Amino acid sequence: MKLNTITRTGSVAASMALLLGLGLSACGSEDTASGSEGGSSTSESTEAAPEEDMEAGAQTFGEGCKLIPADGAGSFNGMSTAPVASAASANPLLKTLVSAVGQAELVDTLNSADALTVFAPTDDAFAKIPKADLDAVLADKETLTKVLTHHVVAGQLGPDEVAGEHETLAGDMITVEGSDEEFTVGKENAKVLCGNIPTANATVYVVDTVLMP
Repeated sequence: MKLNTITRTGSVAASMALLLGLGLSACGSEDTASGSEGGSSTSESTEAAPEEDMEAGAQTFGEGCKLIPADGAGSFNGMSTAPVASAASANPLLKTLVSAVGQAELVDTLNSADALTVFAPTDDAFAKIPKADLDAVLADKETLTKVLTHHVVAGQLGPDEVAGEHETLAGDMITVEGSDEEFTVGKENAKVLCGNIPTANATVYVVDTVLMP
């Protein structure tokens, strides 16, 4: 009787130990899996944003690129996801241009185009024009439309394609000279300050002078 009791007691203890061991093992496996999944997600989330920013601005060039915001809708990454008129509206360098595009009612035209190259004058570029002359152009929708569309070429032209003579949306021609990362545009020899900026439907070259038809 005593031997049987001891044997039963030993068997119960062994069974409990086995169950406890299996339970701890299962918990450990779940924790490890959970930790692994969590670690992977955290790693991906922290690495994804810099990679996206790098991709959006990786092919841009020019000393003026440092003036583009580092984040937000006006950054390279932010502009790359929006159609060109909307993208420009988020960029602090292009406020006068954006206002002019709105006055000429060209926002939808530019945003809905399949592929464009836009030479975008900065606020400082517009400031070079005498105020009376600029106000006169802004007040004349037909003239304003012609001036603005003179800055736009069909197709998205990269740095290896932009040099040469191109027909503008105004129906006239514009010449881009230079190579590598040094380009001038039009008879005004407008300097490209920051080039090859991607938007959802256009490639933008920010220039330091307004181009006249």
